[in-house]
Amino acid sequence: MFTIFQTDGAARRGVFATAHGEIQTPVFMNVGTQAAIKGGLSGDDLVTVGCQVELSNTYHLHLRPGAEVVRGMGGLHRFMRWDGPILTDSGGFQVFSLARPKDISEDGVSFSSHIDGRKLFLRPEDSMDIQAALGADIAMAFDECVENPAPYAYVKASTERTTRWLERCIVRQRETAPPGQALFGIGQGGTYDDLRVAHMRRIAAFDLPGYAIGGLAVGESAEEMYHILEVLHPVMPADKPRYLMGVGTPKNIYEAVLRGVDFFDCVLPARNARHGHVFTHEGHINLKNEQYKTDPAPIDPLCQCPTCRTYSRAYLRHLFKAGEILALRLSVLHNLFFYNRLLADIRRAIENGALRALPGAYPCLSGEK
Repeated sequence: MFTIFQTDGAARRGVFATAHGEIQTPVFMNVGTQAAIKGGLSGDDLVTVGCQVELSNTYHLHLRPGAEVVRGMGGLHRFMRWDGPILTDSGGFQVFSLARPKDISEDGVSFSSHIDGRKLFLRPEDSMDIQAALGADIAMAFDECVENPAPYAYVKASTERTTRWLERCIVRQRETAPPGQALFGIGQGGTYDDLRVAHMRRIAAFDLPGYAIGGLAVGESAEEMYHILEVLHPVMPADKPRYLMGVGTPKNIYEAVLRGVDFFDCVLPARNARHGHVFTHEGHINLKNEQYKTDPAPIDPLCQCPTCRTYSRAYLRHLFKAGEILALRLSVLHNLFFYNRLLADIRRAIENGALRALPGAYPCLSGEK
C-alpha cells in the first residue's frame, strides 16, 4: 500500500494507496475534529486549499452525533461530503487529555464526558467499532498518551498495556472494518530512548500498514522530540508510512521530514488563524496588530490562496476588530493553503534532492519566527 520512489537523506517521497485515493507523502492532514474544519470551511474548501487527507476525531463523533448516526448517513465521506481519504484517531488522546476524572484499567478507560459529565467507558474494541462505523480509510489503534515528563516505571507499564490493547484492536478491526480500511499502530515511550525503541520494535512485529509516533509535542522540548525521531528512525519499518501525531509548526514538520517522517496533523494552523495568527514564507504574523491597520498587502505576497489573491491585511484586521466571522474563515483558508503548499514544495524538493536548500525559499523553516 506504500511505495517510496525517492529519498533525500532520511527524507522519503512516497505514495500511500487508500480506498478513496492515493496520498502523496510527506503529507499534512487537515484536522476536521467534528467532521468540519473550525472556521467555517466545507468539503469543497478542502479541495481549494489542496487537502489530501481529512482527519476526524473518534471521541468527539462518538459523543456527538454518535457513530451509528454517521453510519446511517452513509459514513463520514457522505456525511461531510468529502470524497478523499479520511483518517480517524482512536480517541485515546482526547480521553486522556479532555475527559476527567478518568480511570485506566486493563479492559479500557472510564471517564466523564466533557460535554455533559455522563459516565462513559471506552475499550480498544469500542474504538475499532466506532472507526468502522465512521468508515475511515485509516484507523488508529487505541493507546494511552502519557504526558512528558512522566515516571519511567509508569511509562514502561503504559507501553506494555498499549501493546496488549493493540493486539485486541487488530482482532476486532479484522472482524468489523469496512473493506480497505488500514490500521496504524502507535508507538509510545515518553522521552525514554530504550522504551521508545523497545515499544516500536514490539509493535512493528505485527506488520501493520503504518505506524505512528505518539506522545510527543506534549510537554517536551523540540530538541527532545527531534532526538526521539532520530532514535526511532533505524527501528521503524522502512517500507511503512511514519506518522508523527499532533505536530506542529512549519519548522517542526520540516525537521521531522528530514528525520524520515511521512504523515503529520495538527490543529495549530486552523486554531492560530482563528485568533489572527497567520503563516507566511518569512514567519507568522498577528493580523490584529496596529501596524496592519492600513496595510494594503496580502497576508503573504508569495501565496496564491483565495484570501491572498483578494484581500488585504488591513481588511482582515478590520474584520477581526469588528468581530466578523468572515475573519476566521479567510484566515483559516490561508493557513491551511499555506501548510498544504509547504508540503507540496517539500515533496518537490525531495524529488530534486534539494530538501536542505528549502529554507532559502521558506525562511520560516530556519527558526520559529
